[in-house]
Amino acid sequence: MTSPALKLPVSLAANPRLSSWVRFTNEGRVAISPGKVEIGQGIVTALAQIAADELDVDISKVEMIRASTASSPNEGVTSGSLSIQQSGRALRHACAEVRQHFLLAASERLGVDASLLAIDDGTISGPGNVRTSYWELAGDVSLDHDATAGAAAKGAATRAVAGRSVPRVDIPDKIFARPRFIHDSSLPGLLHGRVLRPDISGSRLTGLDEEAARAVPGLVAIVRDGGFAGVIADSEVAAEAALKALRKGATWSAGGPLPDEDHLADFLKSQPVETTVIDARTAASTKTAARSLRRQYTRPYVAHASIAPSCAMARWDGDHVHVWTHSQGVYLLRADLAIVLKLPAENIVVEHMEGAGCYGHNAADDVALDAVLLAKAAGGRPVRVQWRRHDEMVHAPFGAAMAIEIEADLDTDNEIIGWRHDIWSNGHAARPGRAAQPALLAATEIENPYPRMISTNPPAANGGGGDRNSVPLYDFPAWTITSHRLLTMPVRTSALRTLGAQGNVFAIESLLDEIAALRGEDPIAFRLRHLRDERARDVVRAVARRAQWKPQKRTGVGHGVGFARYKNTGAYCAAIAEIEGTDDIRVKRLTLAVDVGEAINPDGVINQIEGGAIQATSWVLKERVRFDRTRITSTSWTDYPILTFSEVPAVDVEIIQRPEIEPVGAGEAAHGPVTAAIANAVYDCLGVRVRDLPITRDRIIAGTELAS
Repeated sequence: MTSPALKLPVSLAANPRLSSWVRFTNEGRVAISPGKVEIGQGIVTALAQIAADELDVDISKVEMIRASTASSPNEGVTSGSLSIQQSGRALRHACAEVRQHFLLAASERLGVDASLLAIDDGTISGPGNVRTSYWELAGDVSLDHDATAGAAAKGAATRAVAGRSVPRVDIPDKIFARPRFIHDSSLPGLLHGRVLRPDISGSRLTGLDEEAARAVPGLVAIVRDGGFAGVIADSEVAAEAALKALRKGATWSAGGPLPDEDHLADFLKSQPVETTVIDARTAASTKTAARSLRRQYTRPYVAHASIAPSCAMARWDGDHVHVWTHSQGVYLLRADLAIVLKLPAENIVVEHMEGAGCYGHNAADDVALDAVLLAKAAGGRPVRVQWRRHDEMVHAPFGAAMAIEIEADLDTDNEIIGWRHDIWSNGHAARPGRAAQPALLAATEIENPYPRMISTNPPAANGGGGDRNSVPLYDFPAWTITSHRLLTMPVRTSALRTLGAQGNVFAIESLLDEIAALRGEDPIAFRLRHLRDERARDVVRAVARRAQWKPQKRTGVGHGVGFARYKNTGAYCAAIAEIEGTDDIRVKRLTLAVDVGEAINPDGVINQIEGGAIQATSWVLKERVRFDRTRITSTSWTDYPILTFSEVPAVDVEIIQRPEIEPVGAGEAAHGPVTAAIANAVYDCLGVRVRDLPITRDRIIAGTELAS
């Protein structure tokens, strides 16, 4: 029996065939085919570094192949900052084994013991100036067999590429405007499609007068399947004109009622729920609480707000279909398409292309089904469908709203002796491919519709959903953490970057700051006193040192700190925010320290932390899905503002490099700490605790009035 130490990495165990990961091409390059996809996080560069290191080739010779269900390993979905942990470990092991096979083959060809051979940029050489290469041996070495558990990857000290900053391999195309994004791509004979959707979420098409649309020049077809309707035209202009004409002839049923936006927490706490105790700890000795602090924190529905609306292309060839998509899970999307189309999965190829970044489940999967349904009427020609901004803001899944209630029991010295944390929220995951019914929008609209999927939460072992980061990393003597997942879903919700972690870290770190202030204790010292994990303590100390905590108090300026370990198992991150509080809150500077274990590409880690910090700043200060009792009203950038370039804070990141420790992802580590740091800085500046996101001028005024 294989010992646990020799088990294959999870992704490689699920996809053990070496040839599905590595291939040497006739052009003197090595093709690397991971199952994870590039969504702006720089993963293709980090994976190329890993492959270059293990194979001893220059990174310029590494060709990264886009994920496709036709040939790529099935690594599920690119999410949760797991790409380095899952794909990186698998690829490192696979490349190490490939290297081993080629050294043995070279040994036989050259008549030299394998231990005396060296590899330099793919050339294998030994004593007496004998040499060959991967490419010369490629015809003799079959990789069409499964990986074994015995291959040994290089130690950190011998890696030449990993651990160093190298330029992103995906950037040149973007700089020089070569068509890398699906929005800029074309196919021979391409047609253009648009889908008719209601202005009111949840209403259904009941009638359609097609006469005006059929008169539009360039129209190829009108497609209707129950409540799903769309147009195909020979140009985007014609498609838009036909859709506009079709809309005039459409009638709709009433939609379902939406909650009262101004009393969202009350709505969340009044709905039928599934209640789960996530974690509980009992104190060794029972103490009587001198007082209890009970606080409620809220987060609104948050949109993905991609700069470009979702887009896809599809083409039918008999009973086979090919889809081009920026979905984060090509195999999972294929599974849902197979259900809706009633086709075998092997009849469907789903190929990834890069799109506007969203870091979560936006409408990329939905628009793929739209394109497939329209393309069936296109006579074998490919159809490209791009959503409108309005559709993206109304019909794409949102990040779930949350109400979080924490009650802390304090002794006579205001030390924490008990902690109760309750979360009310819709589930944070309704991605395709994970249930017997599809999670795609058009599947709920067709003649024989599927019900809208009620979002669930990933299990705690996978990081959880609404409960993510709700279990304190601090050494409190007792706690009970409870999740209340709503069983109704008036607003469509699914995965948004960090899932519930942003809300939970905001709540925990805000209350810790409040307790530290009650004690008159420095908030950095308070956290360090309650942390036992030395890596956690190190990032807190590092950020305090880098930000020169605590700066001299200045009028109108505040500083705050936040800390978390993402999912309690991933990257450690601490943040200090400097804000100005005049007419509005302005975040001037964010200082962060992060520990991701081995940083494969330090510049890539910094980019991810910077991007997460800036996105979190936008969430904290501006972002909130707006709605009345019948419809979503934030349908444009005017109604759903995001942080502008002039409002972006300076971001300073320090990496604690630990090359001896397996790497973890950086993409979602900053959001919770930055959110909490800004909120705590607002209190430091203005003396107001704002517990409802976003932190707007109106909420600060309301908090001031409440405190007075």
